[in-house]
Amino acid sequence: MEKQPIIITQDLSKDIREAINRTSPDRLFVLVDENTARLCWPRLRDALSQGSEHHDKVPTPALITIAPSDEAKNTETLAAVWTALSQGGATRHSLLINLGGGMVTDLGGFAAATFKRGISFINIPTTLLAMVDASVGGKTGINFCGLKNEIGVFRDADVVLLDTEILSTLDRANILSGYAEMLKHGLISYSNELNALLQFDIEKPDLKALQEMVVRSVEVKQRIVLQDPHEQGLRKALNLGHTAGHAFESMALAQGRPVLHGYAVAWGLVCELYLAATRCGFPSQVLHQVRHFVQDHYGRFPLDCRNYDRLYELMTHDKKNTAGHINFTLLANVGEILINQSASKEDIFEMLDFYRES
Repeated sequence: MEKQPIIITQDLSKDIREAINRTSPDRLFVLVDENTARLCWPRLRDALSQGSEHHDKVPTPALITIAPSDEAKNTETLAAVWTALSQGGATRHSLLINLGGGMVTDLGGFAAATFKRGISFINIPTTLLAMVDASVGGKTGINFCGLKNEIGVFRDADVVLLDTEILSTLDRANILSGYAEMLKHGLISYSNELNALLQFDIEKPDLKALQEMVVRSVEVKQRIVLQDPHEQGLRKALNLGHTAGHAFESMALAQGRPVLHGYAVAWGLVCELYLAATRCGFPSQVLHQVRHFVQDHYGRFPLDCRNYDRLYELMTHDKKNTAGHINFTLLANVGEILINQSASKEDIFEMLDFYRES
C-alpha cells in the first residue's frame, strides 16, 4: 500500500490547487454541512479563486450542502449527495472535496467511492477529530439501523489536506472530542507521548504546540494503516476504546441525546483500560491517570445497571467480533497492543460497574 498523501498546509491556495490538479478533474464538487458552509467554505472558496488567472486554474466548484450532526450520516443524505453529483453532471473523471468533520469525510468518501464505481476525492477536515482520525486511513461509511458506521468501504482520499489554522475556530467540546483520539494514539504508541498528552493544558491550549501534537498523532495512525490497510490485524489497535465507546454513542443517539464521538471514545477508554488492567496486566497507575483526565475534562456518561443489557447488545454488533464473541483491543502496557481479546458478559458487566462506580 502506498503512503496516503497528507499535507500540513502553510499555503492553502497553493496546496489545494496542486491537490486538485493531481487528478485534472472535468468537474469539481465541494461537500459541506450547514456549519462548514458558513464557517469554512469562504476560506476555501477564496483559496480556490486565487491564481485562477494563471495556468493552474481549476474548475468552478459546485457546492453540495447537507445537514450537520451524526444523525444525518444516513442513507437519505447519501442518496441526496449522489443525486447532486448526478444532476451536476459528475463523471468518473470528476472530483469531490469533503470539507467538514468526520461525518462529512465519512459520508462524502463513501459517496465518492460508490458513485459511478468510484470518483476521486480530497478530504479537508475541519475538526480536530477529523484531522487525527476520520479523514485519514481510508474508512468511509454511514450509520445504519441505529449502528455506527455499519455500511461502508475502505477507500483512501487522493489527498488529505490539514489546515491547522482551523483549530483556532473550534469550541471546547470539539477540541476535546478530537483530543480523545489523540489520547488513544498516545496509549498505543509511547509512554512519553501519552504523558505529554495527559500533562497538556487542553482547557487553554497552546495552538502551536497542539498543531505539532496533531502531526505526531496522524503519524501514529498512518504508520499502523500502512502495515494493515484493511484491518486484518494490527490496525485493530486503532479500535482501543471503541467497542464500549460506540455502544455509549449508539445508546445516546437512540435516546435522543447524541454525544460527540470523542467523548464516547474517552469514556470507552476508561472502560477498556480497566479490562486491560484486570485481564492483561496493564499498569493500574496509568489506568487511573487516564480515568482522572477523562473525568476532569469529559464528565461522565449517565449510566445505571438497567442499561447494561442494552449496552451489551450494542457491543455484539461490533465489526471486530468473531463467532459470537465480543472482541476488544486491549493493552499489556502503553504501546503493547493485544488484539482480538474476547470478554464474557460477566467481564463486560464488571467493566461497566467500574465505570459507573469509579
